[in-house]
Amino acid sequence: MRFASTLLMVCVAVLLALGMVVLYSASMSQRGAHFLVMQLAWCALGLVACVVTASLDYRRLRQVSFFLYGLAVIMLLLVLVPGIGMKINGARRWFDLKIMNFQPSEMAKLALIIMLAHYGERYRRQMGGFLKGLVIPGAGIGLVLGLILAGKDYGTTMLGGAVCLGMLLIAGVRWHYLVPTGLVVFALLCVAIWHNPVRRARVLAWVDPVEHSASIAYQGEQAKIALGVGGWFGRGLGNGRQKEGFVPEHHTDFILSIIGEELGLVATLGILLAFVLLVSAGMFIAWRAEDTFGLLIAVGITLLIGLQAFINIGVVTSVLPNKGLPLPFISYGGSNLLAMLSGVGLLISVARNSNESALVTTDAPSADAIPSAILS
Repeated sequence: MRFASTLLMVCVAVLLALGMVVLYSASMSQRGAHFLVMQLAWCALGLVACVVTASLDYRRLRQVSFFLYGLAVIMLLLVLVPGIGMKINGARRWFDLKIMNFQPSEMAKLALIIMLAHYGERYRRQMGGFLKGLVIPGAGIGLVLGLILAGKDYGTTMLGGAVCLGMLLIAGVRWHYLVPTGLVVFALLCVAIWHNPVRRARVLAWVDPVEHSASIAYQGEQAKIALGVGGWFGRGLGNGRQKEGFVPEHHTDFILSIIGEELGLVATLGILLAFVLLVSAGMFIAWRAEDTFGLLIAVGITLLIGLQAFINIGVVTSVLPNKGLPLPFISYGGSNLLAMLSGVGLLISVARNSNESALVTTDAPSADAIPSAILS
């Protein structure tokens, strides 16, 4: 367990350091060190949050899980109110804190994971049933994700849905309940995307990028050029050309393309390896968790980090249509960084409080750590 925790922290530290270096390089073409300074400020807050959550006994979160969930719902409602929430590019997702913007959906994802983990533990012996296994938690999940979708954040909605689906599966919900429900929700989301002109254009541009290379697919095509010209070792830090207006979101969603151009394929493969190791460490911590609550929290946070990284990398390489999700720990974005570092702290707390002495004689977790529906 100590090795997994150490590996987790090393991977996060490497990704954070790389992110700061590349953000400084990205800032050189626009606003001096603005991106770096703001990201450093958020990183400091995130590291404090990481230390606090790592120091806490994660089991205490049972007492406040539904309070955190309720607080998240209130913030997601408030951000939709004109005059309170800030509207950018047609989406209302942020609070204007004057010195920085805050996106409540990022913290709402953590609150949803904690609440769902508590619910899954509390009703672990009934999670195989339709009502308590799917309907009740599905209503709680639907409320949060519905409010996020109301702010026109389709990427976060799909990410949150995938994470919750994984948690419900681990908690013991039966396949024949989850699969049809997931397909219906996915179909409804596809209909919503198709009736949204901006999102529909993104999908069409992904299907036929050549046809839309001068418009909606422009950034994706330029990102692929950046990755291609970087070769094995890149043009050198600060020597990239695509960040000079060719890739508009080079410091946020498409920062991987700048890394590929300036540091090369070796660096991008190193990032992939870091995320694979991070997810492996997170899943090991989940497997060795002392109880179902810790198991589900660790699974949820690990899925959140891993799936977001997978989606971002898929978008930059044009494997997936543009979803607007940052690369964890690397992309510019304070709210996401704060949420991710808080989640890492919770993973460390689960590892720190695991009862390894009770597991020393077996290679599998205790029966209490595995929902009864899975055992059966």
